[in-house]
Amino acid sequence: MMDAARKTRAAAILLLGLAACVARAPATVSLRMKGNVPDASVTIDDEYVGALAHVAARGVALPPGPHRITVEKAGYFPWDRLVQAKSGDPPIHLQVQLTPVPD
Repeated sequence: MMDAARKTRAAAILLLGLAACVARAPATVSLRMKGNVPDASVTIDDEYVGALAHVAARGVALPPGPHRITVEKAGYFPWDRLVQAKSGDPPIHLQVQLTPVPD
């Protein structure tokens, strides 16, 4: 069984370890999107993240750096943007207007 001094030392080590993990976690930037085709697919850096309506409702946390945002739906021209997320910046807001492909 641990005595009080050992418990205190163990707790301090645990807290220091947690603080180090938090200090190393990169800050993220919130991405918010709105658009005219709610069921269009959103990909970020070639990874599917969900329907536009889902991303509009919840947002996405972007790590710092450049990111390619693509929104696609059959029957519409794709929408593509390159954004730069910087730690400490305000949220990035994108308005997506998909244009129908003519018949």
